[in-house]
Amino acid sequence: MWKNHPKALPYLFLSEMWERFGYYLMIGIFTLYLKDVEAGFAMTEKESSDLYGTFIALVFLTPFLGGLIADRYLGYKKSIIIGGLLMGVGYFLMGVHNITVLYIAMTLVILGNGFFKPNISTLLGNFYSKAPYLDKKDEGYNIFYMGINIGAFVCNFLGAALKIALGWQWAFMAAGLGMFVGVLVFVLGSKHYHGYEEKKGVQQGDMPFSKILLYILLPSVGFGIIGWLLKGTASDTNPDSYIFGSDSTDAFIFACIPVVAFYASLYFRAKAEDKRPIGALLAIFSVVILFWAVFKLNGSALNTWADRYTDREVSGSTQAVFSSLKLSQELDYKKDTVEKYDEQFRLQKVDGAVQKEVAYPLYFRNVAAEKKPQDGATISVWATNLSQSINPGWVILLTPLVVAFFTWLRGRGKEPGTPTKIAFGLLISALSVLVMVAAVNAGGNGAEKVSVWWLIANYGIITIGELFLSPMGLSVVSKLSPPKITSLMMGGWFLATSIGNKLSGVLASLWDTYPDKANFFWVNFGLLMIATLMMFALLRQLNRVMAEKGLK
Repeated sequence: MWKNHPKALPYLFLSEMWERFGYYLMIGIFTLYLKDVEAGFAMTEKESSDLYGTFIALVFLTPFLGGLIADRYLGYKKSIIIGGLLMGVGYFLMGVHNITVLYIAMTLVILGNGFFKPNISTLLGNFYSKAPYLDKKDEGYNIFYMGINIGAFVCNFLGAALKIALGWQWAFMAAGLGMFVGVLVFVLGSKHYHGYEEKKGVQQGDMPFSKILLYILLPSVGFGIIGWLLKGTASDTNPDSYIFGSDSTDAFIFACIPVVAFYASLYFRAKAEDKRPIGALLAIFSVVILFWAVFKLNGSALNTWADRYTDREVSGSTQAVFSSLKLSQELDYKKDTVEKYDEQFRLQKVDGAVQKEVAYPLYFRNVAAEKKPQDGATISVWATNLSQSINPGWVILLTPLVVAFFTWLRGRGKEPGTPTKIAFGLLISALSVLVMVAAVNAGGNGAEKVSVWWLIANYGIITIGELFLSPMGLSVVSKLSPPKITSLMMGGWFLATSIGNKLSGVLASLWDTYPDKANFFWVNFGLLMIATLMMFALLRQLNRVMAEKGLK
């Protein structure tokens, strides 16, 4: 796999694999932890989804700043190490059951990712910007992307086992340990980075950092405060008079205004030869926002689907294996004092206090009548967060096939350009949502649990779309970005991801407002089809810009 690729690739591959091990372990249990009434924070679906959306949005917003600092002052190597250490400490602190400490931990992860994420991608791109690796950039990013998903696949098994055996805090500690291993691997590969990892410094015509603080960052903070304080019209459905669903969402949207304006100014202030490439990248950024809005539902709405609407019972030899590995937990089918949920699985609170009732455990509410055990019997169910390994599992299986497919097309001179790959990625992703519409109908809109194969099929299709889009997005940024602002434009890619992530949180927070869950997924399908049509409309112009640069 490494043949004909830079010697640094295995180290960057393994560093990112361990970093993603920690991140996705944390993401896989985050909303479940927030909603846990006994050992978590007893949040509702709306509360947990809103916090989740804000968190993952900010995680991908800070690369704008981290890329800029690396470009001008720290260089890529130092930035990656600093970012990794901050994230590792943040994961460890998440295991402390205190809401203030949780927010501190989230802040460290947000800042750490800002330094780590854009710069390791940019460092990788630097190796493929010179001969003899120019024509292997897409393949290199696909291999790199597979490393990400190996970490994302493995982590959920360890996270589930630690949570079941020892508790949430041990799972978060494992995420932190994984991050530290990633930093160590990165440092061990240092000798291969010489000449590629150094800062570019402040170039002629660059906006001074003091002006960026004055004209972008401070206004962003100011706009965020305004968004937090500004209120709309109160109503029965919106008693707190939010504008976009919550104070945090309002603040985030307003805070993005100066940052988006800054990226627009890059286009208008660019030299003539840079204007069209920057414009092409900004067009792609605007389209992929909708992809991330739907894709990132894996940690919120789809996690809820796995938890409450999917048949997770295991028996026989499967149960024996899962039980021995601490990947399943036992549930007794008997009445007891439990948290009260309504018919839509909405946690019932009065003045912030969780209500109780005498009933069977929530899992059994929508088990088909013929599958319910005898009173007092015990069953085993696999841990919900294991569903988070389905998508990375598909990535590991499909990446070699996708790489081979495009290599085969390249050998025949028929490989589509990167923008074309992104367009088809959006279309395929839209089709995946139809699987969930069918799943809702198969379960009578939640009346009965459905097979996990619905989730597996959904993730399988959207993974193909993801492989056409996500690594290609990283590749096209490194191809088209003017050299002096490569990390900054990589930060723009992550800014688009950030906005999409926040929109994902907004969508997930509306889950409880859809009595018919099929309509929730129809909305997601519509959003992805809008993005698909926009991308195909832009395709001719984007391919022309790529051709002008001698690229595909």
